[in-house]
Amino acid sequence: MEATNLPNFIFSIKLKYLKLAYHHLISNALYIFLLLVLFHLSSLTAQDFVLYRKTLKFNFLTPIYFSALCALYFLARPRKIYLVDFSCYKAEPSQKCSKQLFMHLSTKTRHFSDESLEFQKKILEKSRYGQMTYIPKSFLQVPPDKSISAARAETEAVIFGAIDDLLAKTRVKVKEIGILVVNISVFNPTPSLSATIVNRYKLRENILSYNLGGMGCSAGIISIDLAKDLLKVHPKSYALIVSTENITTNWYFGNERSMLISNCLFRVGGAAILLSNHSSDKHRSKYELIHSIRTHKGADNKSFECIGHVEDETKKSGISLSKNLMAIAGDALKANIRSLGPLVLPLSEQMVFFVNLLAKKLFKMKIKSYTPDFKLAFEHFCVHAGGRGVLDEIEKSLKLTEWDMEPSRMTLYRFGNTSSSSLWYELAYSEAKGRIKRGDRIWQVGFGSGFKANSAVWRALRTVDPSVEKNPWTDEIDQFPVFVPIVDHFDC
Repeated sequence: MEATNLPNFIFSIKLKYLKLAYHHLISNALYIFLLLVLFHLSSLTAQDFVLYRKTLKFNFLTPIYFSALCALYFLARPRKIYLVDFSCYKAEPSQKCSKQLFMHLSTKTRHFSDESLEFQKKILEKSRYGQMTYIPKSFLQVPPDKSISAARAETEAVIFGAIDDLLAKTRVKVKEIGILVVNISVFNPTPSLSATIVNRYKLRENILSYNLGGMGCSAGIISIDLAKDLLKVHPKSYALIVSTENITTNWYFGNERSMLISNCLFRVGGAAILLSNHSSDKHRSKYELIHSIRTHKGADNKSFECIGHVEDETKKSGISLSKNLMAIAGDALKANIRSLGPLVLPLSEQMVFFVNLLAKKLFKMKIKSYTPDFKLAFEHFCVHAGGRGVLDEIEKSLKLTEWDMEPSRMTLYRFGNTSSSSLWYELAYSEAKGRIKRGDRIWQVGFGSGFKANSAVWRALRTVDPSVEKNPWTDEIDQFPVFVPIVDHFDC
């Protein structure tokens, strides 16, 4: 019988296993060092310990210094911020808008040329949206109602619905809420929406309320960051955060293509989040805020102008999106990652990245830039569902898997672009799927006008049981994920 050659195991080991072994070696270096110390201590005799005790006995400053440092650490350490719970708004079934209905309503307005209608149809076909996104009630009628009262009715339905559900979940008394942050970009009435919430729920007179406007789809994380800073200096407080966008005032009735895109993308949605710095809330909270990183590229003119609320030649207003949006978003994300990476990546990844950078910059070697493996830092990714192109680019650049991107893609498919609240629909998807386990790390990353890229990092404090959770996905989660074609042709 002919001898069978054994495979060369050294060369057949896959690179990913070598990388994994290297990662575990570096990540556990501290434990290995401690084991060596313990091994050394085990070799000491009783006489060695007696000698050490005598030396310490006459050195009074050492224990004093140690005690002082411990006290300083516990006094100076920042307060921990907990996410007690959150709630996402789900509009009424009557507000569902299929692609065919969208085109029918757009045609009925008689505001758009045939070329503009065809352009919107192509955008919808490539959007990877499903047939069940939501639009305002005022736009289901012909002609659509763009009045302030209609805009306020839309937004109040969203924010009140989300807050009511959140208060029912957490059972927090409204008088215990000391901080209120509301973010919405294009609809800023007087009285403000934060004042509207105070009036509706009869919040206390000394509440710290903020209304953030014009900050785009990344404003949700800005609100989290602001609430975090306030909670650090106001002990024993609750912070209520509301993230939403208004579609009624956002709709464009002209024929400028750069402004028609937003009509096809934005949909009704919103979220309410409750943060706490009560140490007693840790046992019932879902997540702990670990990091919030903000990046602002507004000093660059192209970044500043790539998204804007403008008027066309006929003085019709709308949101304009630049052709350079994808490139600008990529640059902003890179800048944000440069700040976030050292805080979250394991030492093994940081060392490889540093060596790669050193080789390129110092030794002028023509090698490919190393992209850190963020899957070693996070178990879950919530990428702002701003559109198909954004998700495709991030998946490619960060080398994420279909499983990693599933929450973002299914949110885009089911709810569309709900602006700053999309991150919470994505996290709700992961909860409904039973993916969130105790100790898991979640990365939320959002993009918005200005141009800004912001990140929030959370750690799960407990395993989330989908059987007891109630969120917009609960009744239909078994239907997902679904296959979404690159182009979905349809007849009007």
